[in-house]
Amino acid sequence: MTIRAGQELTHLVLHPGEEIRTPLIALVFWAGEDRLRAQNVWRRWFISENMPRPGGELPAPMLSGGSNGQLHEMQEANEENQLFFLDQYLDHGIGLDVWWMDAGWFPFTEGWWNTGTWEVDTARFPRGVRAVCDYAHERGVQTLVWFEPERVRNRTWLFEQHPEWLLSVEDPENHRPDPEDAEALARLIEQEKAENYLLDLGNPEALSWLIEHVDELLNAQGIDIYRQDFNFEPLPYWRGNEAEDRQGITENHHTCGYLAYWDALRERHPGMLLDSCASGGRRNDLETMRRAVPLHKTDYNYADLPVKQAFHHTLFSWLPYFAAPVAPGEVVDEYIFHNSFCLWLPVGFDVRQAGLDYGLLRRLVEKWREFAPYLYGDYYPLTPFHRDEEFWMAWQFNRPEEGDGIVQAFRRAHCLNETVCLALHELEAGATYRVSDWDGSEIGQWSGEELMREGLQVTLAGRPAAAVWEYRRV
Repeated sequence: MTIRAGQELTHLVLHPGEEIRTPLIALVFWAGEDRLRAQNVWRRWFISENMPRPGGELPAPMLSGGSNGQLHEMQEANEENQLFFLDQYLDHGIGLDVWWMDAGWFPFTEGWWNTGTWEVDTARFPRGVRAVCDYAHERGVQTLVWFEPERVRNRTWLFEQHPEWLLSVEDPENHRPDPEDAEALARLIEQEKAENYLLDLGNPEALSWLIEHVDELLNAQGIDIYRQDFNFEPLPYWRGNEAEDRQGITENHHTCGYLAYWDALRERHPGMLLDSCASGGRRNDLETMRRAVPLHKTDYNYADLPVKQAFHHTLFSWLPYFAAPVAPGEVVDEYIFHNSFCLWLPVGFDVRQAGLDYGLLRRLVEKWREFAPYLYGDYYPLTPFHRDEEFWMAWQFNRPEEGDGIVQAFRRAHCLNETVCLALHELEAGATYRVSDWDGSEIGQWSGEELMREGLQVTLAGRPAAAVWEYRRV
């Protein structure tokens, strides 16, 4: 077997005293023919040796709330409506762990994507977002706030005060794309020239300013969790600002600066969790995932539930900790809720309406809290990957040391079979397991051998429908 890997384009000289680094690559070896067991070698190694541990512990399951779906991210947010939305959840017994404040808490023109002035919009938040954070803390809730420091737009503070820190795509002829990507890249260059600038984190002065400024904001505003986004393509900015004998140097220095920025934040805030988002999960590389968790691992994340299930079917094999928002809406729906069964569960209901079923939401959240710790266990998909509505989808989380686990299954909207038999993995063949349904009622006891060889038969009468079954060694 031959493997070639590394930074895509590197053809450069180094100046005296200059350093670059290679990308971090992990190659995990395993023995045998069981690919699923091998995948769990990765999961265990990833959890044990890579995942961030703010405060020395693995990130706990978290329930977050927010008003982003109702207030166009934070574009229409202010102190009053943030406290109102937060109170509605807490006063109805929905025990949020985190209040999520996304893009638009800063001054902007036209929309939240006009980034580059990293100050609180005091017209809407006269006491800063500190007032929201302090109130949340009084009620036992942490706060998360969104940043996108690498994108700078016209007429913002960074654009006007420090143009020397910004990269633009001024000279398409200096860009040397791959021949088959030239047409698409040319269109991208023209689009980006008119809209975005890249804050060059390979510039030591820009990097130092960003570290100090964001650190000051986090402290002054009382922010607990830092969320970083990245919503445009940096490649033409890097390659468009390199000489013939320096190809790859701008990308390398920027990436090293980006990692140094996060390391500085983690050093100054050792108990703080970081969230990585880049138009969804475009930075779920090993370096980033050693520093952060992906709370918005894709922008294709809401209404298309079969795709959401299929996405999780694969992603659980690689990243144990991520989020999946319950789509913003007006109705609490049990099936939709099941599609967001992850270690971080964001809810975003319109709490301004009367009649929201808080009772059902409380029950679903309680069940999620009961089952969420299993999601750190070994993971086994029990059905093939499908996005079609005619098929069941199911998976298993197993904790062999504790002798327990869960099975989650979805009967999709056009699936005619109301029963499916699911062969479980890695149980003790000679042990007996008690299986309980979603409500905790025992449905039977079987040996590990029976559950692995003959399978667990589960039935969902309605469609679409979803449920979780728990098993425990007796």
